Amino acid sequence: MYRYTVLLYRITIQCILLPGDHRKPSVLIDIAGRDAHNQGAPALEGGAHAACIPDSCGAVRRTTENRDTVAKTRKPARNSNSGSGIQVIARAATILRALEDEPQGLSLGQLADRVDLARSTVQRIVGALETEHFLIAATPTSGVKLGPALVRLASSANVELERLLRPALVKLSQAVKETVDLSVLKGSELVFIDQIPGAHRLRAVSAVGESFPLHCTAPGKALLSLLPDEKCTRILGRSLQPHTPYTLTNLDALRREVEECRRTHFAYDRQEHTEGITAIGTALIDPLGQLLAVSIPVPTTRFARQEDRLLLELRRTRREIESLFSS
Repeated sequence: MYRYTVLLYRITIQCILLPGDHRKPSVLIDIAGRDAHNQGAPALEGGAHAACIPDSCGAVRRTTENRDTVAKTRKPARNSNSGSGIQVIARAATILRALEDEPQGLSLGQLADRVDLARSTVQRIVGALETEHFLIAATPTSGVKLGPALVRLASSANVELERLLRPALVKLSQAVKETVDLSVLKGSELVFIDQIPGAHRLRAVSAVGESFPLHCTAPGKALLSLLPDEKCTRILGRSLQPHTPYTLTNLDALRREVEECRRTHFAYDRQEHTEGITAIGTALIDPLGQLLAVSIPVPTTRFARQEDRLLLELRRTRREIESLFSS
């Protein structure tokens, strides 16, 4: 069974003009060989294409366009469509990200303001995303929010992320003989999605799937460093809950630590979440735009003796993961 794809290309053909003649006629030619204005016109033998073109004297003559000419004509159109397609994908991703921390959803007008696009453009993209269940209605009357199809994709992405990064995490744990955690940003918290337990009998261990605050954990501060200031402010609110006597509860002091992490790529939790546990963490963005963090929690009694070594090995692991993401 044969499959035929018939694509229509606009070919502008200019005739040879006599002096004083300014006509520049054009025709539409079907790649299958039919004139778009005369569907019955056949293709010439060997794949050439026929078109009727007025000549300089007003008469009609036949001309042919071989496949090489058609191929040359097709290339710019394909590149243009490719660029337009990439732009649509980028805009769709921007709309999805704008809804990431909006469980109640946003109206089309609010979305248009957030992503700085025309409301009509947002409406078309939202319509396509709703068809695929990436977005659903937020209320019976208005607004949209993230849909169930994204949940399934995110679940699959997390599984693949763990598989991709596990060898690097195992290598890091073996190098420092400490527990290594992999976490991702979920709303206003971080969630552990993988863990390599350390070799010591006294070690820090947390359950995979457990959620932690951002402001008093090393991976949390590292994740905050990847967010814009306005989003950090929205997540943190006006007050910081203390978890230990060492927790930073001053917003300005936390902002300074986050800014330092933006410069160095590394953040610390010095018994701020759990007394007796100190940690170092770093955060990255995966190829799908998901924010993730790798951290090493260590009993405080050991951390001071090997802080430089932990930083060195975590920096090496960060480079390894960046290489994986770019390959």
